[in-house]
Amino acid sequence: MKLAMWSGPRNLSTALMYAFGSRSDFHVVDEPFYGPYLRRTRLPHPMAREIMDARYETAREMSAVLRGPPPRGKTHAYHKHMCQHMIAGMPRDFMKDCVHVFLLRHPARVVASFSKGYENPTAADIGFAAQAEIYDHVLSLGLTPLVIDSGDIRANPEARLRDLCAALGLSFDPAMLTWPLGGHPADGIWAAHWYRDVHRSTGFAGPEGPMPGLDAAGMALVEDALPHYEKMRACLPA
Repeated sequence: MKLAMWSGPRNLSTALMYAFGSRSDFHVVDEPFYGPYLRRTRLPHPMAREIMDARYETAREMSAVLRGPPPRGKTHAYHKHMCQHMIAGMPRDFMKDCVHVFLLRHPARVVASFSKGYENPTAADIGFAAQAEIYDHVLSLGLTPLVIDSGDIRANPEARLRDLCAALGLSFDPAMLTWPLGGHPADGIWAAHWYRDVHRSTGFAGPEGPMPGLDAAGMALVEDALPHYEKMRACLPA
């Protein structure tokens, strides 16, 4: 299985990558298109030069890597994708061979968290419209994607991961509930900026607290994202 996990930033995506990376049967790939995305957009992301140097492959070369077999004798591959990286011109041929899961988080929580590490984010930076568009593209391929909510996982990690594994046709592995301090060998170089909290963890954080307060700019981003988020929430399993 090639499992493509689609989310925006600050959305439990790294913790989920660590969960699957704790399984002995999964190879994980962290944000494969980050380098090509920055080379095309020239956005001033933290560590942009280091990221482009580390993710030196072209988008086409990276697509070929994703289509290939998992290395080191692994049975499955887990691809942690950021929806906002899939701008016009990014290859999508790899997608037809994947099982697709879409990871949601309320826009207010995403904006509050992302703004701490990136000044003046835009709607494109947080990826909600891109996520909904990619979901529709997966449907157009004749595939049936899954939709999950990060808040549900944080509230009951074992139960929700069991549900996810069952939906994917996988056996649940208790190793998914914990990981070592300090990150995963597959972490992208950007982990030094973005993954500090999860590097201090050994498992999923508990349930989320009240919705964060936001300034006017943050609220405008939330309002822009909400229709896309609600569209995706309507696809959650009953």
